[in-house]
Amino acid sequence: MTLQTIGVVGAGTMGAGIAQVAAAAGHPVKLLDVRPGAAQAAIDQTAKALAALVDKGRLSADARGATLARLSAVETSADFADAELVLEVIVEKLEAKQQLLRELEAIVSPRTVLASNTSSISITAIANGLQHPQRVVGMHFFNPVPLMKLVEVVAGAETDAAVAQAVFDLAKRWGKTPVHAKSTPGFIVNRIARPYYAETLALLQEQAATPAAIDALARSAGFRMGTCELMDLIGHDVNYAVTQSVFEANYFDRRYTPSLVQKALIDGGRLGRKVGKGFYDGVPSPEPASADLPLLPGPLTLCGEGPLAGLLQAWLTRRGVEFARVPVSAWTGLKIDEIEMRVTDGRTAIRLAAESHRPELAVIDLPLAGDKLPSIAVAFAASASAATRETVSTTLQACGWQVRELRDVPGLWVARTVCMLINEAADAVHQGVCDENDADLAMKLGTNWPAGPFEWLEQIGVEAVVAVLDHLHAATRNERYRTSPLLQQRLWESRLRTRV
Repeated sequence: MTLQTIGVVGAGTMGAGIAQVAAAAGHPVKLLDVRPGAAQAAIDQTAKALAALVDKGRLSADARGATLARLSAVETSADFADAELVLEVIVEKLEAKQQLLRELEAIVSPRTVLASNTSSISITAIANGLQHPQRVVGMHFFNPVPLMKLVEVVAGAETDAAVAQAVFDLAKRWGKTPVHAKSTPGFIVNRIARPYYAETLALLQEQAATPAAIDALARSAGFRMGTCELMDLIGHDVNYAVTQSVFEANYFDRRYTPSLVQKALIDGGRLGRKVGKGFYDGVPSPEPASADLPLLPGPLTLCGEGPLAGLLQAWLTRRGVEFARVPVSAWTGLKIDEIEMRVTDGRTAIRLAAESHRPELAVIDLPLAGDKLPSIAVAFAASASAATRETVSTTLQACGWQVRELRDVPGLWVARTVCMLINEAADAVHQGVCDENDADLAMKLGTNWPAGPFEWLEQIGVEAVVAVLDHLHAATRNERYRTSPLLQQRLWESRLRTRV
């Protein structure tokens, strides 16, 4: 299947970017938009962007000229009669996409591939009613298209496997990294990413932390942007609409419930950076870290074994912190004097204090470190004294962390969020949306995450992940924290290997 002449419908930012990438890869590209002059204006803007690359020495003048020579603005869909692939990048409404594809089907060859750049609408639904639904496929790019490598190739119920593979191969020739996905709500990226926003919004609704504290914890765990600043950048109206779409498409599964916190921002006109106000007024500046670290207030002991103890040990070793080891322990974490700082397993500090009869107890977050200004969340049992709180804070600072005290909520932020991201990815794989490798690849390339969900699962360990999820479910009685069948299966497989 040869896909040479390309048609693009929609000359907005995404459509213009796709047209540029296709033309740069050697394809004649026809660009159409219902707005008079919009297609030519998009090409003119592309010319300016490419000229800037030439000035910076990142593109040759000949390559710029060749790319622009392959781009042409057309006036009607009839100009796509000779196209072998037509990709729609129009408004994110099912009826509009169906109508456009019906119009195109009357013009193009029966062998022409019709692709949609939809981010969440069912490809099966888009193709419904066409004479040749088997040639309809999703080709979901990410913004900015010339820079972002990921393309989700989405197969609907009627999509011919050869069509999906042809588009997959085409994306590779365009210099992209494609992944296969089944047409389910949100596909891979927009589905698996939902907990990244949802858990932050839940913590804010519970008044467990401030946006600045959550963003610091996110950056410390390796995310390039904190959740709140990212939602401000995306736009709360856009982010909320995607969540609402996934929620409705999943028959109102509680896992995807939109947030009252975000709805209030929208109702108040705080849509994010595009209007100058969201969670923040303008662009936030990270808080500076203290240059001087205190001394440890006493001998430090690392308790426990397994992946979580390994993360703590690696951190302390990199920081040059001296510590003793007690591998045989009922819990994992740090101890100084008789004060325990347990890595969260999803239980609150007050519950752990009551169950262990140790009132002077703190819970710390998963020590996933990926930031030059590392932070760690800590929560105290209500029974903890002021002296204990001071000792814990000084100890964690001496170990190289900025301390972010949260309300005593189950899972804190990193554990709660990362375990839910792993859980969502596990469900996607369990339901055949994608495989594990594509889930990891899609999330790293599509969202710039520091690791894929199954890489985190390997790093943290299935025992710890399931424990956090189960304790979150027990504490909240909210079905959103139900553990994926795939993770349950992995847990029993792990225990069987250990016993054998």
